Amino acid sequence: MELTREIYWNVGHSVLIPMYLLVFAAFGVLIWGLRKRLVTYRLGQALDRTDQPGVRLTGVLRDVFLQARVLRVAGAGTAHGLFFFGFVLLTIGTTLVFIQADVLHPLFGVRFLTGNFYLLFSIVLDIAGLAAILMLLGLAVRRYLLRPKDLPTVGDNALMLLLLLAILFTGFLVEGLRMAATEMGTSLSWWSPVGLLFAQPFAGMSDSALRGLHSGLWWFHFALVLGFFCAIPFTRLRHLLLTPANIFFRDLGPTGKLRTLDLEDEEAEHFGAAKVADLFWKDIFDADACTYCKRCQDRCPAWNTDKPLSPMKLVNQIGEVSFTNPEANLIETITTDVLWSCTTCRACQEICPAAIEHVPKIVEMRRNLVLMEGEFPGEEVTKAMESTEVNGNPLAMAPATRADWAEGLEVADLSKGEKAEILYFVGCYASFDKRNQKIAKSFIKLCNAAGVRVGILGKDEKCCGEPMRKLGNEYLYQMLATENIEQIKATGVERIVSACPHCFNTLSKDYVDLGLELPVEHANSFLAELLNSGKLKLKPASLDCTYHDSCYLGRHNNLYEAPRQLLQAAGASIREMEKNQAESFCCSAGGGRILAEEKLGTRMNQKRATMAAETGAPTLVSSCPFCMSMFEDGIKGADLDEQLKPLDLLEILAERI
Repeated sequence: MELTREIYWNVGHSVLIPMYLLVFAAFGVLIWGLRKRLVTYRLGQALDRTDQPGVRLTGVLRDVFLQARVLRVAGAGTAHGLFFFGFVLLTIGTTLVFIQADVLHPLFGVRFLTGNFYLLFSIVLDIAGLAAILMLLGLAVRRYLLRPKDLPTVGDNALMLLLLLAILFTGFLVEGLRMAATEMGTSLSWWSPVGLLFAQPFAGMSDSALRGLHSGLWWFHFALVLGFFCAIPFTRLRHLLLTPANIFFRDLGPTGKLRTLDLEDEEAEHFGAAKVADLFWKDIFDADACTYCKRCQDRCPAWNTDKPLSPMKLVNQIGEVSFTNPEANLIETITTDVLWSCTTCRACQEICPAAIEHVPKIVEMRRNLVLMEGEFPGEEVTKAMESTEVNGNPLAMAPATRADWAEGLEVADLSKGEKAEILYFVGCYASFDKRNQKIAKSFIKLCNAAGVRVGILGKDEKCCGEPMRKLGNEYLYQMLATENIEQIKATGVERIVSACPHCFNTLSKDYVDLGLELPVEHANSFLAELLNSGKLKLKPASLDCTYHDSCYLGRHNNLYEAPRQLLQAAGASIREMEKNQAESFCCSAGGGRILAEEKLGTRMNQKRATMAAETGAPTLVSSCPFCMSMFEDGIKGADLDEQLKPLDLLEILAERI
């Protein structure tokens, strides 16, 4: 017998005209529904996300068709990935049937679904369909029986699962009925094992009964498919189209870079976001692309320490307001406690499979609170802002004493016209905080040992403005940044290094918009370069430690290897915490929270210190002055003083020169 099957068996080619009319009608409903949502997206401000189309399409291929981000989470991620691959294979199979039956064969007499290719086609589609059903059932069990904590269950979820299961199940029933009438007892049937299983209950039926049941089920299956397409714009099924689109429209970086406001725009009536129209269209689109997988919420350090912030809920609240009451006050809907809880650590954005951008939305609403309402998360933050405006630092220290830590060290004061190879941008905490001054001195010692002459701005250096900016005070940030840039340019230096991830991130990315064009490096990568070139020589000594990845070194700048390379060169043995590298847990100081009291929930720094202690290592190593300050307090607060000692990587290296 010929290795193939009759397409449109029993229903005949006469179904083509009504079938395609109904398909066009269903697609018309789909397009109409999406156009209605497009009207709401356009409430947001214009934003160009079509540059570098090749890079964007590569991202879609990687994150959608290869499910790269989805598969990073085992369990539900694996199930979703396998379902997706099965669904794609079934779609390809249906397309091949269409090409042969409706195009090539009637027009040119060409058939390719024959022979060994047909056998492969049959078994692949059967396995794909079975995998899709099993994965959907697994996801249903997880959502409705196991019920993971805080996983939202909405009506759309049940509709999606039931509709997809019904389409797959009836598809196998239609196949089984056809096989019961045409292939039972032949070797061809073994190449459709799942269809053969479905055919068994119908094996004894008469031909007329099989044909009647097959015809009815064929139309019912087709109606379900039409319903699927019609439902996409009106249910969470729309993520099938909008999530790939959202990945295409993703921010291409630099990672974590914020939009610089034009504060001198005389036509601007307000700054920041208080209403939907103040956001960008992408902020509204994000809500429709969200799959409610709650990965962002699971990773959020604020949510995991009993703060009210859920990145998933925040994004979907914006979507709900956009489509139901776009004139409503977003901040009142979301609440200030939610907005002030964010540390801008980017754990939510790093794990999101849909490329949703949570942090910029929060910062825009903070900007409105600060610039338009004069509201801060606490009196202590107000005082820090006032001190920064007067003294150039949030610690209320006299600016003339900013370089006192460097007294007696071999370091050039560029404010006095001295020259150096690199400018060390020290930062406020390393300049004024006694504990962090040890880190600054260690950096100078390491550079001296490598033959690198270091210069500082001295009293002319001011806070980089990062904490103020992340808290929404764009005005103060730009004032500080402009003054720093003028001082840096006046020195004539060609290279900047900072040991503070927040200063490094701000100078290397955000200052570019205000005119700074010099290369900026973090001390870790700079010292790794010196080590690899042989200029920096270390005497290894054993050290049992665990390493904390700072959010602004790791997720914001992908600097994971350099600090570990330096530690290993120093003779350290690293016991990694369960949450390390891209999954690192925030110390609580980011997003300007270094200036604010942690009044809600439990303390993040204590939770992170406990994670470090659980490794059994006696030393907690970090590469950030903010982290160091947080761990000093967190270790004490968690009663881990005798169990854990915090050290900065630079201190460890300096001891091994």
